[in-house]
Amino acid sequence: MARATEVGILGAGAWGTALATVAARNNHRVVLWDINPIIASSINDIHKHPFALPNVALSPLIRGTSHIEEVGNCPLIFGVVPAQLMRSGLTQLAEHLQNPPSLTLCAKGIEKNTGLLMTDVLEETIPGTRAVVLSGPTFAGEVALGLPTAITLAAKDSSDASYVAKIIGGPQFRTYVSDDPIGAQVTGATKNVLAIACGIAEGKSLGQNAIAAIITRGIAEIGRLTTALGGSAESMMELAGVGDVVLTCTSSQSRNFSFGCRVGQEQTPISALIKSGGTVEGFGTAASIANLSQRLQIDMPIMQAVAQILHQGANIDDTISSLLARSSSGI
Repeated sequence: MARATEVGILGAGAWGTALATVAARNNHRVVLWDINPIIASSINDIHKHPFALPNVALSPLIRGTSHIEEVGNCPLIFGVVPAQLMRSGLTQLAEHLQNPPSLTLCAKGIEKNTGLLMTDVLEETIPGTRAVVLSGPTFAGEVALGLPTAITLAAKDSSDASYVAKIIGGPQFRTYVSDDPIGAQVTGATKNVLAIACGIAEGKSLGQNAIAAIITRGIAEIGRLTTALGGSAESMMELAGVGDVVLTCTSSQSRNFSFGCRVGQEQTPISALIKSGGTVEGFGTAASIANLSQRLQIDMPIMQAVAQILHQGANIDDTISSLLARSSSGI
């Protein structure tokens, strides 16, 4: 285990809180930031998060704060705010950053308005900071409880990823280093949209055969986008790829799958579901992928269909019929 250090975590949602427990389990002090001072007070006073993972007892090594400059002082920082808020969070952090060699990005999404990956957002907001991407099949509750988990840490320079692995890795939190941060990000983001598609199929009672077909054809779409953006198709076979697809597309614990299921049942307007369901990364990313696939001229019919349903008000039954009517001889 690496010598104890202070770990800063930007974002005290379920995933940020779970990562805090991982670092504390390795005897590192943690500064866990959230804009809401109530969260910080609860973490410090009773060692519990008031909203996310409320039944998980937090280590006294975890200190909550609503002062972002306290995260900027840490030698190792994890960006765990939602993808669509990452630019705002990093912009605030940049004013207080004490020049860490790298920053670990943990949000699985593509920026909606720009189509940028999180590493690109980091370069625009904090130029010159080397990025490590953390991704993989991870339900926050299981990670916080110390159940066995394996993740991908990807960076252009593998030594950056290896350093993060030494800090947070352990027998119950296995880390695997990759040199393909683009692939890790694309697969991690697009599987959320694929999970919404699977959830819609579940909500429409289309059956397990249909869901298996969606996953298989969706993986092919993800591979095409990955290579088009400069990543390796082989990343689809890693934890950040097929590992995360299996978890997110088949479990009701997945926010994206559960959200898609409710969309498919058509009992509540999509706008109301977004407000009530917490962070659903696949919602914003669906629009990003639709725009990217059109710009890059990549055939991604499943991802396009999800975007049309969520953002253009397309009729679900008509959209499904259009997908089924596509030629089966194409890609």
